[in-house]
Amino acid sequence: MADREPLTGYPELDDAERIARAEAFEASMRTRRTVRDVSDAPVPREVIESAIRTASRAPSGANMQPWSFVAVSDPEVKRRIRQAAEEEERAFYGGRAPQEWLEALAPFGTDAEKPFLETAPWLIAVFAQPHGFEPDGTKRKHYYVQESVGLATGFLLAALHQAGLATLTHTPSPMGFLREILGRPEHERPFLLVVTGVPAEGATVPRIDKKRLDEAASFITGDRD
Repeated sequence: MADREPLTGYPELDDAERIARAEAFEASMRTRRTVRDVSDAPVPREVIESAIRTASRAPSGANMQPWSFVAVSDPEVKRRIRQAAEEEERAFYGGRAPQEWLEALAPFGTDAEKPFLETAPWLIAVFAQPHGFEPDGTKRKHYYVQESVGLATGFLLAALHQAGLATLTHTPSPMGFLREILGRPEHERPFLLVVTGVPAEGATVPRIDKKRLDEAASFITGDRD
């Protein structure tokens, strides 16, 4: 059994303070949008490092942390990623994607051209690790890999948003080129690519709605009217 230590980081708050904190975070996250118009303005590496440290605090199955992050600002590497991604995207839009999926994407005006992959100051490739290795080199199976990496990615997006950066999650399919371009080991699988930077001046986003609380959640409380 792992060693135990005292729990910290949970201050005593009254109900009003808890509600205020929850609603303040909600208000911040309500402004988070997927942004394709990203400025080429530089973003300090320290911001990206902090966001990745936050992502690494996400819960994971048996604390195996089956993820790795590769942050890219090198223009040549970004150019190679864009070229490879657009090749897959041209195949996707040119016949690989089912018509139903293309119809779902149509209102957003997306196509095979992905200039933001070069324009944005940072690309963060997220990789999943179905297994790791013991000190002696034997394989160690990881559990709940997709769930764990998804949680870490959510933490990453929230951290970048709190730093005032726009984000876009990009998932060209297949994504094997990411492992090759970034020199990742064979046991890692590309999960998605996070594009991040300062929104471009005059950037716009589609006018969309999100589910209302009564559509997204139900409450079973046992309360009586």
